[in-house]
Amino acid sequence: MQGKPAILSVHSLILQKNEETMDVQANLKKVLNDIPQQVSLVAVSKTKPVDMIRKVYDAGQRDFGENKAQDMAAKYPQLPNDIRWHFIGHLQTNKVKYIAPFVYLIHAVDSLKVLKEINKQAAKNDRVIDCLLEFHIAREESKFGLKMDEAEAILQSDAFKQMQNIRICGLMGMATYTDDKQQVADEFHQLTLYFKELKQKYFSSAGYFKEISMGMSGDYPIAIREGATLVRIGSKIFGERG
Repeated sequence: MQGKPAILSVHSLILQKNEETMDVQANLKKVLNDIPQQVSLVAVSKTKPVDMIRKVYDAGQRDFGENKAQDMAAKYPQLPNDIRWHFIGHLQTNKVKYIAPFVYLIHAVDSLKVLKEINKQAAKNDRVIDCLLEFHIAREESKFGLKMDEAEAILQSDAFKQMQNIRICGLMGMATYTDDKQQVADEFHQLTLYFKELKQKYFSSAGYFKEISMGMSGDYPIAIREGATLVRIGSKIFGERG
């Protein structure tokens, strides 16, 4: 009699694991059904274990986002090599080296200093790394990001013009965390205006300058309406952070 609870417990864990697998795969399908074909989904896998990421991969997802360089570097060798890894967090210069050999797209470049380091580490790995400039569009001061004059100062600088191992492919931004949908829409709209202005001034003949990364689990439908080409969705696929 004493052995039964343990057996039941193991059985319950197996059932729970199977339910989690079906859940994340069903969640992915629901999210993909919400997203137009021209918009790409980055499944935000930060804090999630490798086995859960693999379940989402097995359902067809290839773009995953992490916000800590060392976590991404640790997961990279444990998962299939056709995953496109997106770095979506605030990137410190001393952490660039961990992701430079394999990162697909860095979303949150917010200074010339970090761009220089990305270029340096990309050169060491004989790569050209695609990057997005992060803009501050939220009313929350705690958010990172550039203002238009700061972004233009980077793009006009001699240092940027000499960089051979990075490519600016668009912009990224985070809206204010608020229930005011109009405010969120206005902030996303502003990012699209910034994108169009920079495209016209600096990237008019650059086909690769085409990405607007905005929208997360709580606001991605608004972001898509305002012009997002990439949405970063975590909790709607993987569940709330563990």
